[in-house]
Amino acid sequence: MSDAIPNPRQEENLAYSTASDDAHAILLNKVSWGAILAGVVVALVTQVLLTMLGAGVGIATLDPGTGDNPEASTFSIVAGIWYVLSGIVAAFVGGYIAARMSGKTPPTTGALHGLTTWALTTLLVLYFLTSTVGIIVGGAFSGIASAVGGLGETVAQTAEPIVAEANPLEAIEAQVRSTGTDPEALNNAAISAMRALVMGNEADVNSARQNAAQALATARGIPLEQATEQVTQMEQQYRQAVEQAKQQAAEAADTAASVASTGALLAFVSLVLGAIAGWFGGRSGVVHPVFADRLIPSRRGL
Repeated sequence: MSDAIPNPRQEENLAYSTASDDAHAILLNKVSWGAILAGVVVALVTQVLLTMLGAGVGIATLDPGTGDNPEASTFSIVAGIWYVLSGIVAAFVGGYIAARMSGKTPPTTGALHGLTTWALTTLLVLYFLTSTVGIIVGGAFSGIASAVGGLGETVAQTAEPIVAEANPLEAIEAQVRSTGTDPEALNNAAISAMRALVMGNEADVNSARQNAAQALATARGIPLEQATEQVTQMEQQYRQAVEQAKQQAAEAADTAASVASTGALLAFVSLVLGAIAGWFGGRSGVVHPVFADRLIPSRRGL
């Protein structure tokens, strides 16, 4: 039995087919930055349009002439949800456009184009929000972002006057000057002594208390025992006011930290959902190879 004689023509066709398939695979998986930029533009415009739509609907629900307006917290929550949903829709549309304009047929390649479009869009939005250009271009984005963060600012601003009002020294001064008939110098001396008592060193508190009682007794013309009792009462009021102010400040700080943490987690979830939407948008936008058998060389029949 003789060995089969190799056919040079068949080997040449096989090599050509293999090289053509490899080149075609490279072209199918090559990044199309032009298509990605087009998807980014469409995603940004979609985000702006949806943001303006949400802002318009939200403002339309406000009626300054009546009291039937949504609460600030409710308005912020609804605005945040709308912003997340609009970001998801924009990511899907941008990914779809990028994959469709790239002309890629593999679903994974189209999905990666959509994911890249979402990533570039996210970077541009962050740039708009944090740069000078963002004052003009990112106005629509920052409006909703400010509404989302309005709850945290409201909590912090509400806590500030509560702490500021708790100034026990003013209450002590008002009590010392309450008689209105004593010489101003004696009142000032009593006030200075009370300041030294409540704001001085703990080691000198006993002597400071005695000095304050003596100054108050002289200013008001009352017995030393009565002045000592009043000084002790004022001191207790001061300590309680300070502790209350500290507690309120701590509660305000905890609330602000909780709001900031919740906002960061919501931003993370929003970005993840946007990435998923961009992935599926790109996967949905791939071009189906209807005429692939006519355009791609095949090994069949060799």
